[in-house]
Amino acid sequence: MSKQRVVTAAIGIPVIIFAVWFGDPGFSLFVALVVLAGTFEFYHAALNPRQPLVYLGLVWSLALVLSPHYTDILPVIMSAAVVISLIWLLCCSPREKAFHNWAWIVAGVIYVGWMLSYWVGLRLLDNGRGWVYLAVFSTFANDTGAFFVGRAWGKHKLASAISPSKTWEGALGGFLSANAGAIIVFLILKLFSPLPLGYWQVILLGCLISLFAQLGDLVESLYKRTMGVKESGNLLPGHGGILDRFDSLIFVGVMVYYYVRWMVA
Repeated sequence: MSKQRVVTAAIGIPVIIFAVWFGDPGFSLFVALVVLAGTFEFYHAALNPRQPLVYLGLVWSLALVLSPHYTDILPVIMSAAVVISLIWLLCCSPREKAFHNWAWIVAGVIYVGWMLSYWVGLRLLDNGRGWVYLAVFSTFANDTGAFFVGRAWGKHKLASAISPSKTWEGALGGFLSANAGAIIVFLILKLFSPLPLGYWQVILLGCLISLFAQLGDLVESLYKRTMGVKESGNLLPGHGGILDRFDSLIFVGVMVYYYVRWMVA
């Protein structure tokens, strides 16, 4: 593991811990910054990043990531953004690539802005601090376990057409690490912010988190392969771009949010 990767993690993890602990407005601001950077990376690979629709997409993503604070006007925001972007296509966009560009704008808004907004919603739930800690650090445990086990023992390709470096051995290492991480975080949280879960639910969540984290990682790998880029960016030394580091969290936040809403709350 590179020194840059370790240094970036040593700086980033405390930032996440404090942002989650103190909650809003700091946590929503942190997620908003991640979304803006991630959405820009998404557009940079797919589109000309200077075209006006990109700026609209960034504002749209920002509005979505903050939407858990104003769910009553979310339909208005979605409708207004769709209408404005389509009017722009009619007036100013080259006809040959009009809907091609619009589709990429909407894809970035939904994939990054909408999906990551669930982390803000998760923090706003009862015991939100604990739920976010459990989800985030179980995901990070999954990523770390998959990385080290895959490098040491990986032989059987998981999805060679999408990501040649991922192996079944790494996936298993991530799965076991996510469960271990979930149990450790759950035990730590019992000291100051206990979650209303039994151990069987913690293990179930660990399994689900690993599954959705690895799916998120594969989706981002597919996107990068489609765009012909190795990394989404270079904002995080040793890790690549924002999407390279947070891709496994994109699906996890949604899954944990609805698990809490439907199975716990």
